Amino acid sequence: MTTIASEPSTKVPVAPTLPPVDLSDRVGLRKTVAHSFTMAYRGLLKFRRNPEQYFDVVLQPVLFTVMFAYIFGGAISGSVSAYLPLIIPGILVQTVLTTSMVTGTQLREDMDKGVFDRFRSLPISRISPLVGALLSDAVRYIIAITITFVTGIAMGWRPEVWGTLAAALLVIVCAFSLSWIWAWLGVIARSASSVQGISLMILFPLTFLSNAFVQVHTMPGWLQAFVKINPISHLVSAVRSLANDGVADIHVLWSLLGAAVIVAIFAPLAVRTYSRQNR
Repeated sequence: MTTIASEPSTKVPVAPTLPPVDLSDRVGLRKTVAHSFTMAYRGLLKFRRNPEQYFDVVLQPVLFTVMFAYIFGGAISGSVSAYLPLIIPGILVQTVLTTSMVTGTQLREDMDKGVFDRFRSLPISRISPLVGALLSDAVRYIIAITITFVTGIAMGWRPEVWGTLAAALLVIVCAFSLSWIWAWLGVIARSASSVQGISLMILFPLTFLSNAFVQVHTMPGWLQAFVKINPISHLVSAVRSLANDGVADIHVLWSLLGAAVIVAIFAPLAVRTYSRQNR
């Protein structure tokens, strides 16, 4: 009786499959900050290659300042020169806050194009593309502020030097805080046009139902009640006090407090929503 020897097994042992390691979770605070500034630099490169994105921050301050000053200056303040200390801070706040809406729109466009899907495959912090987009828009704020001040000075407005710098810094801080709202909208919205539409619906009435263009006491009583608690009115009053008189009044504190509240609410909300969608 013969026996047939069994052939040796040729199977190679397979190592157990391990779950994928998320390298971005291991990125520390120092590298997160560095990655965020790298993404901000990417945003600046986009502006350089698409200079038409600067048209709003370049043309809007000039057009609005000239039109409002020469059309409404005589009717509201008696002369253009008397109207400039009132209108320049209002135009400044309106222009910069309107510019902040671009954050959410461009964020949604990048997400629709799949740009953030590529970022997800890189060993970088998950939130650095989001934070970098917000940081790069600060350059747009600076351009809008500079052109607004230069236009006003060319028309005869004479602000306080140090107060003007403080007012510019205050507006940048408030615009940066407000951009977290638009960033959150950019993450949850389905299209860039919807982000822009919702942002305008929020910001347009808040801007015009404020003291940005006229004195509060000239309004009806029921409207004055809303204008006095409008956060835009506090910011405009703070900028007027700083730029015209060089004085930091209570409106500066209210503006900074409002900015802190917005960041405390919408920054974690935007980061959490963004991280959840990019897992």
